[in-house]
Amino acid sequence: MKNFQHGGNLHQIARECGKSVDELIDFSANINPLGPPVSVIRAIREATHYIIHYPETPPKELLNSASNFYGVREKEIVFGNGSTELLYLIPRIVNKKKAVIVVPSYVDYEKICILNGIPIDFYYLKEQDKFKLDFDKLSSFLDIPSIVFIGQPNNPTGKIFNPESIREIAISNPNSIFVIDEAFADFVDASDRIYLRRPKNVIVLLSLTKFFAIPGIRLGLMIADETIIEKIKEHLPPWSVNSIAYRVGINIFQEKDYIYQSRKYVSEQYKFIINELKQIPGLCPFESDVNFILVKITSKNIDVSFLKDLLLKKNIIIRDCSNYRGLNNKFFRIAVKSKEENSYLIECLKEIFFNKKTDKKFYPMGPYSSTNTPAIMFVGTGSNAGKSILAAGLCRILYNEGFKVAPFKAQNMSLNSYVTKDGGEMGRAQVLQAQACRLDPDVRMNPVLLKPSSDTGSQVIVLGKPIANMDVKDYFEYKRKLLDVVRHAYDSLASEFDVIVLEGAGSPAEINLKSHDITNMQMAKYAKANTLLVGDIDRGGVFASFIGTMDLLDKWEQNLIKGFIINKFRGDASLLDSAIDVIENYTGKPFFGIVPYIRNLGLPEEDSVSFKIGWDKIKKRENAPIKIACIDLPHISNFTDLDPFLFEPDVSIFIIKDKLELLRNEFDLIIIPGSKNVIKDNEYLKKSSIAETIKYIIENQKTQLIGICGGFQIIGEKICDPHNIESSQVYTDGLGFLPVVTELAKEKTLIQTDAVYIPAGLKLTGYEIHHGKTFCSVPDKLMCVVKNKRGDEIGYGTKDLKVWGSYLHGIFDDDIFRRWIIDQLRTKKGLLPLKTPQFSYNVEQGLNHLAEVLKNSLDMEKILNFILA
Repeated sequence: MKNFQHGGNLHQIARECGKSVDELIDFSANINPLGPPVSVIRAIREATHYIIHYPETPPKELLNSASNFYGVREKEIVFGNGSTELLYLIPRIVNKKKAVIVVPSYVDYEKICILNGIPIDFYYLKEQDKFKLDFDKLSSFLDIPSIVFIGQPNNPTGKIFNPESIREIAISNPNSIFVIDEAFADFVDASDRIYLRRPKNVIVLLSLTKFFAIPGIRLGLMIADETIIEKIKEHLPPWSVNSIAYRVGINIFQEKDYIYQSRKYVSEQYKFIINELKQIPGLCPFESDVNFILVKITSKNIDVSFLKDLLLKKNIIIRDCSNYRGLNNKFFRIAVKSKEENSYLIECLKEIFFNKKTDKKFYPMGPYSSTNTPAIMFVGTGSNAGKSILAAGLCRILYNEGFKVAPFKAQNMSLNSYVTKDGGEMGRAQVLQAQACRLDPDVRMNPVLLKPSSDTGSQVIVLGKPIANMDVKDYFEYKRKLLDVVRHAYDSLASEFDVIVLEGAGSPAEINLKSHDITNMQMAKYAKANTLLVGDIDRGGVFASFIGTMDLLDKWEQNLIKGFIINKFRGDASLLDSAIDVIENYTGKPFFGIVPYIRNLGLPEEDSVSFKIGWDKIKKRENAPIKIACIDLPHISNFTDLDPFLFEPDVSIFIIKDKLELLRNEFDLIIIPGSKNVIKDNEYLKKSSIAETIKYIIENQKTQLIGICGGFQIIGEKICDPHNIESSQVYTDGLGFLPVVTELAKEKTLIQTDAVYIPAGLKLTGYEIHHGKTFCSVPDKLMCVVKNKRGDEIGYGTKDLKVWGSYLHGIFDDDIFRRWIIDQLRTKKGLLPLKTPQFSYNVEQGLNHLAEVLKNSLDMEKILNFILA
């Protein structure tokens, strides 16, 4: 018998070539490259409640959904275990003397005719006619009643025939039955489909598995005249549609946006592939209307068998079309796949036909880093799961083990930034991780930093330099350009170190963001990182979060997840044993440890959520005599400036959100911290009456007021924005506590700074991140309080120091200066100064303590095996 082998023989090919299925990229199966819609996962989950029952027959709800979707009556529809099952039943109900098959075409048309003893006439589509169908010639084949098989679009040519011509030939030949196979028609945005205005002698087959990417869930349907449908039902086995397929089918008919996005994506990638193929000598691609392309090899020295073997060595499978009637061993077919996979295929074909070595590599799920540096990555079930701290702790452990280690986070969103020695800006979390590795911070460790400036916009910083302010939609478009930047930064960094510790962002299962992810699993894939999923048990729901996250990940993403870590646990860990067993059995992934809740770690927090949670707990230090109020600005930035106060035994910190909170306590010091949007935060303080309340307190109490960076600008008389950096207003009145004027500039000051606090003669070290400069408008009323080593005055205050401000971030990190400030407050309150530091703000101690805790709570042997394997 003829070779009726199909494409998509992935498992067989994997066994024959000794590779895993995940290593291969299958261009032989024409499946939607976007994968199944999210509703499929939901439907499968729902179906688990029904699998203990027989499925409904006939599938009433499914029929109703299909009827509404296709615009035909339920009586004209029958579902099967894939459209192929229904195809095989047609010869049993149609008594015709011969079959006419338009070829090249799906090989099973011929097979079912042979199995049923039906003679076949083949109508050959000619290559020289660009595989067009001449309906007049086809009519000449219908001298006796026949079954006519037409692929619409045709497989393997991908061409659509005129629907009206098909109707006309069917009407002209009422004694013949026309089987129109629309397995791939959903890929075409066509208003005129054959099942609409369908002659009675036309049977339309529709496959849901190709377009909705569910070939493993067999589901297809037939649309035909009611009498034909009833005959098909008589030959169908009971329960041909199982419970899972039933639920999936109901859901996918609601996927209007998925349908639109799929057609758009396939069209874009098809254009890329066809244009690239036309540039390769030795190949002749044929224009297609769907998601696959027929290609002819014109090179004399290469046939499809040889090409197939060459590509298989590169982990690529193509469809050998030599078993299609009308084609020979020079033809192959390729499907439209993901952008990365399509690019890789083109590179491999160029290498073969140009005889030119490509420097691109292919690994199971796409291109990987050009380095072979071992990598470990932490992703979380959500934000603040503890990824940053765990990454810092592992960095210190690996450093202590003798590894040359560096941190990496592709994209960070935080208002906490830091300036490197060469004037680059990066996220504070990676700065801490660099300290754990005993490295100078390097912008390559955090190539993309987003600093939110509004609910929908952020300043975009790339490789340490601000690029622009963008809203969400603009950034999503721009982010595509950042992928190469991120990968280049990673490769550059990884080439210099023994191991890289990566950190994800938010959750890898944020399905609205996955399509343009550059931070989580796409980065894990590129870095070939052994990835650990971290969950915060202190929040509750950690086990549901583990399962939910894994269920929403694609198969290749699940493969990268090596196991789980429970973070911030309080209590007896043995109480978790039964739940851990359930998760391990459900996911097949092990747990790598349970990290206890670590109190008073003394390390800076990454973002304002963690910052406020931490302070909310420490502020309850009831016996602390010194009370400091931090104003909670809507666009608060670089709040880590105040972290050192958290651990001072005689200080209590309060986060102030409204004027009543300011009035409830008699504060010794009010601090207005940094701001990412000074204009808006200045307006907020006025509208909320917090500014008015601060003025009353300063005038009537002993309270001091300090503004840091943005806060320094806000407490001045005027803020000028001539370049409209933050606002359309050119001039804005500040709060007026200091006679200084700030002019915002286009260029951002980014510099590490050595300075002196003049009133105390104390040396300080920190950094500056700000737009513009602040000038003293009435010098005789003010004094310079902070001057940097360049001689620039970067801080002013009243002569009694009741109000002062400075651009210097990190100003309170110095233990002696911080104690001097606190002692000044103590003295004003009639308390004796303590003179010597009561707490050493020593990040090194915190990192070493963190490393010790993690060594005792994580399975370090398994983790080290990732590096040494």
